[in-house]
Amino acid sequence: MKRGTDIAAAADVLRAGGLVAFPTETVYGLGADASRDDAAAKIFAVKGRPRAHPLIVHIAGEIGDWAREVPDAARRLVAAAWPGPLTVILKRGPQVALATTGGADTVGLRMPAHPMALALLRAFGGGVAAPSANRFGHVSPTTADHVVADLGDDVDYVLDGGKCDVGVESTIVDLSRGQPVLLRPGGMPREAIEAIVGPLAAADAAAPAAPGTLASHYAPRAEVIAVEPDEVPAAVRAASGKIAVLAPRSAFGPWGELAVLAYPLPDDLAGMARELYAALRDLDTAGVDVVIAALPPAVGLGEAVGDRLRRAAGPRKP
Repeated sequence: MKRGTDIAAAADVLRAGGLVAFPTETVYGLGADASRDDAAAKIFAVKGRPRAHPLIVHIAGEIGDWAREVPDAARRLVAAAWPGPLTVILKRGPQVALATTGGADTVGLRMPAHPMALALLRAFGGGVAAPSANRFGHVSPTTADHVVADLGDDVDYVLDGGKCDVGVESTIVDLSRGQPVLLRPGGMPREAIEAIVGPLAAADAAAPAAPGTLASHYAPRAEVIAVEPDEVPAAVRAASGKIAVLAPRSAFGPWGELAVLAYPLPDDLAGMARELYAALRDLDTAGVDVVIAALPPAVGLGEAVGDRLRRAAGPRKP
């Protein structure tokens, strides 16, 4: 495994069918050539990711090169939001390997806003399939150190672009079936998307598979219990072992009597999203058994933060 800032070297690894971890504004991605089945297969193997769970394709060029149908709503949305933390699901174009989409006829596409990610995509000259650069289902990485700690020598090159600015994954909107459907809240708030394309429908049984939508995901080793802020004291009293409370800094005033490890997050939703995954990793390092997490209001980025906390608290396989 090599680590550095050499864009040309990282692009050469992708051309050779290897794996490159790279920064985006959301989280670090584990990238491979999206047009090659053998390259995409390496991502699934390294992450331990189910083969039917599709990968997002990161691009720096024209969306029509990667999707065979691009409705007007999709063009309006990407014109306003790209580069940025938004993934749109469309009908898969012929350049996208079937392994990349998990065999599906749809593909998730996004143009990241991070300058190093865009430089890599332009130097490579193709699409890069990339889920988060960590083991499947675990806490996503927001620094190069997180990637190295999780994946080590399983990655050929780690591009170090510093800390991610957004901190939670992209929002995923399905535009492959007509009405826009929100499949995963993320770094672009629902309200901003609806201002462009109108109301977002909820996912139904016919919705295409999308990353990060399993009941249990983004989970640390510690047990996570996600509750409303006023339920935190009762949740602490009901828990056992080494307990931590994860909540906005201003919420801790009334809880001074709780004999727990306090991990304050920023009060603003953008700061909360940016620091969330690092906080969960820090609490694992501290040997915490149970994390009582206070859910933020489901507005703006709070919807994405709440989604990640609920999935971190989801049922896990024994």
